Amino acid sequence: MSTPTFRSDISVDLVRHCASDSDVLFAARVSTAGEESLDELSKDPARSKGLINYLMRDRHGSPFEHNSMTFLVTAPIFVFREWMRHRIGWSFNEESGRYRELRPVFYTPGPDRHLVQTGKPGAYEFTAGTTAQHQAAEAHIWHACDEAWERYQAMLDAGIARELARTVLPVGTYSSMYATCNARSLMHFLSLRTKDERAKVPSFPQREIEMAGEQMEHLWAQLMPLTHLAFNNHGRVAP
Repeated sequence: MSTPTFRSDISVDLVRHCASDSDVLFAARVSTAGEESLDELSKDPARSKGLINYLMRDRHGSPFEHNSMTFLVTAPIFVFREWMRHRIGWSFNEESGRYRELRPVFYTPGPDRHLVQTGKPGAYEFTAGTTAQHQAAEAHIWHACDEAWERYQAMLDAGIARELARTVLPVGTYSSMYATCNARSLMHFLSLRTKDERAKVPSFPQREIEMAGEQMEHLWAQLMPLTHLAFNNHGRVAP
């Protein structure tokens, strides 16, 4: 029987994309230039960064939808359950616990993960916690996941279907999914799932989904630097 392993990271890989600042510009200019707007694809988008800033500032959002990015994400199931609340402009396909035996990989918070919540819902902060609290969290998670994996394997060995055996596994079990979005839907995600001093509206994301958001933002910024700059300059509010 496989032995459970534990990790505290989130991985995000950009597997394919059709996304550039020029995609915003040709979509926006069709309103005044018609077919000639296609000329934007051969021009340096930096010449029109003012238009991108105008669209972002005045929240003309649809030109930011004419692009696509697909990410392969590996994370605990509880991260995906938060992620899939974002339904507009996103497509998801996740690893199936019905059709394959899941892997014994589980999440445990790393040493830099703040553990202690203070305050009330909607207005709380996290503090680091003591060494004893980190040790207790790790010990309890390891014990619970070891026990869950043993029960999962026992059910499979008894001939019980995977779709039922998986019910004993915790939401800290790692899964993988493809997530496809456009720049507008990604900006909305980032406005809610990352914490940034430049944001006009404060956000209080769970750290694990924020870790994924930070990696996606880094990858997106390389594809659409002018759009990313305008997003930050105008308070990280999705247009």
